[in-house]
Amino acid sequence: MESGLFSLSGKTALVTGGSRGIGLALAKGLAEHGANVAIIARTKEQLEAARQQIQTDTGLRRAQSSRKKVWTFPFDLKNIKAIEALFENIVSETKGIDILVNCAGMTVRGPSEDVDLKTWNQVIEVNLTAAFVISQAFCRHRKQVAKAGRIINIGSLTCHGARPTTAAYASSKGGLLMLTKTLAVEWAKYDINVNAIGPGYIATDLTEPLRSDEDFNEWVLSKTPLGRWGQPEDLVGTAVLLASKAGDFITGQIIYVDGGWLAML
Repeated sequence: MESGLFSLSGKTALVTGGSRGIGLALAKGLAEHGANVAIIARTKEQLEAARQQIQTDTGLRRAQSSRKKVWTFPFDLKNIKAIEALFENIVSETKGIDILVNCAGMTVRGPSEDVDLKTWNQVIEVNLTAAFVISQAFCRHRKQVAKAGRIINIGSLTCHGARPTTAAYASSKGGLLMLTKTLAVEWAKYDINVNAIGPGYIATDLTEPLRSDEDFNEWVLSKTPLGRWGQPEDLVGTAVLLASKAGDFITGQIIYVDGGWLAML
């Protein structure tokens, strides 16, 4: 007999950066466990392709009566001032968001001494400030409806340590971890659980150049006890745990899904 411990039936999840890579995998995984999903990304065409993939891969087209809804919202999260209005529009269309997944992110690599402030600010705005602002809107929404909520922030190995040439990215992800802890402590009174997932090296289209670099690829494999790059789908189980009843007593935590990377000296 199913306990419903990991069921997301009746819930609606909002995933930023949900049109490809990790974000798409998480949106699809949450839908597979019963949630309706709304996804935000910059490109309308990629969003439509993602919608079709979610519906096809989760079998949502098989029965009209059991079809889960997938909403798409083209938006550039660099437009910080418009995020609150965007969220209000999303709530209006979806009739409520129960789960927020902050997955959108960007990075620019280069020597720290050469990083210009425009680049620095863009990375911080997308990876950290946008996550904070949309989380604020989510909190106000859950307070208004007087219902519990879940926030899942997608961090990085750089929440734990850094590599050369990643000053802005590592700073944004380190800040995201502390934001996770702070909001978890502050918003527990509203029954909002806030956690983070720290992916290891994940095989996506964005990391293809790194995987194609023979030396870098060998370095990643040598540092990962499980001996492979992660797949976006490897993060789904942890996200479902944190989004569902199974995660009721988990808040303020980061769970690294890294193939053992941080466990090895």
